Amino acid sequence: MWATLCYKNEAIDMYKTIANNSIKISDKAIFCLIFLVATVHAAPVVQQWQHPSGAKVAWVAAPGIPMVDVRLEFDVGNRRDPAGQAGLASAMAGMSAAGVAAQGRAPARSENELAERWIDLGAQWSVSAGADRLSAQLRTLTDPAVAQPSIALAAQILAHPAWESADAAVLQQLDALWQRDHSRLTSAWQNQQLQPATLAAQRFQSAVYGDHPYGAQPSPESWAHIQVASMRQHWRQHIQPCRARISVVGEVDQVQVERMVNQLLAPLVAVQVARGGSGTCAALPPVPEVVPLAQANRISLALDTAQAHVLMGQPGYSRRDPDFFPLLVGNHILGGGGFTSRLTTEVREKRGLSYGAYSYFSPGEHAGAFTAGLQTRPDQAAQAVAVAQDVIQQFVAEGPSDAEMQATRNFMVNGFALRIDSNAKLLDNVANMLWFDLPAHYLQTWTDQITAVTADQVRQAFQRVLQPSRMVTVVVGGKPAAP
Repeated sequence: MWATLCYKNEAIDMYKTIANNSIKISDKAIFCLIFLVATVHAAPVVQQWQHPSGAKVAWVAAPGIPMVDVRLEFDVGNRRDPAGQAGLASAMAGMSAAGVAAQGRAPARSENELAERWIDLGAQWSVSAGADRLSAQLRTLTDPAVAQPSIALAAQILAHPAWESADAAVLQQLDALWQRDHSRLTSAWQNQQLQPATLAAQRFQSAVYGDHPYGAQPSPESWAHIQVASMRQHWRQHIQPCRARISVVGEVDQVQVERMVNQLLAPLVAVQVARGGSGTCAALPPVPEVVPLAQANRISLALDTAQAHVLMGQPGYSRRDPDFFPLLVGNHILGGGGFTSRLTTEVREKRGLSYGAYSYFSPGEHAGAFTAGLQTRPDQAAQAVAVAQDVIQQFVAEGPSDAEMQATRNFMVNGFALRIDSNAKLLDNVANMLWFDLPAHYLQTWTDQITAVTADQVRQAFQRVLQPSRMVTVVVGGKPAAP
């Protein structure tokens, strides 16, 4: 009742008062302002439980729009690509759209038939692979006439992708589709080798991660070692119900979510039983941790470009690091806060060496990279690098000021609502909570965690994680030296 009154009636009164240049605001208007601010900062309640199959489930009710977003994630990201087959997880994710094998009364569908069926349903389905996980995502209306067949089709794709077909002609067609994709990926890769930003990123990734799977990069050579049979084996090993993490956000209640999860997982459970599975998952082989850098490494690649692309960094921290919040707050001050950050102030504002400079961490299952970057004129690259290095070194040594801390805490707390202001953002947050085993009250306590961070905590965390004297520096750009 109060929300309706605030948004419809009192908002009009407040507008009229302001328009008449009056500073009088009614008590009801003041209440509404307080109500709206509290509503904006209120975090949604996340419910978590474990499905009988072993899958972990998280759900957030998001009333207002009759839609639901569902994301299933599995531990089969690029870090689990076999040696010599970098890009297998991503290729497998893309080829999962090449069709489905028949399942009970559900017919087999080719690539085009599958795409047309999604269009007919008005639903969206996508599968992608990142460094740590493979994500399959469904968006559909909550109307059972649409939701149920959409979930059934998603379940069919998960349990019976086309490479499970017993029809030799279908498998031959899949081989041809993969060769098509292989050619397309190779052409894109060749074009990227002409892009200075891509070249800088490739060399940076290799230098920071070394032999760790995070540093493996797909190439025409690795794609040549991938076959449809490789995808089938990899999918069977990892896409199992007991390995699933399922996040749901939308206008659904818990009973509906449980039904949806049951419908999604039932075919996978049946396949697991048919193959003699016990219903439990054996532990996957451990992936080694990222090895810290032993010394500084400078990589220069001369290209005839108008801008030099600069990247600096080293292995950072994993998402499960207890200093996640101090590192998050500190990086906002160092280089993640745009025009208010130290890097932008020193590199752009004071010296005009770049349009902007930035920094960020990429925490994952393992120590994702700390990256600082900028673009500058080739003849100014050495100066820009020196300034950025000095800024990072000083920040690590001294930490932030009290004024920087207060401004950053205010900015991040006041901006929290923008992190959860859509179903898509909510889904990202809930999926991360589920993946990294964060507590169910994580979103409710997020602003409290930010507010509690001190300057000393930031300084100590950065000194533990970063070693400015042992960073990789990549500079791509500038004309080749004359012979």
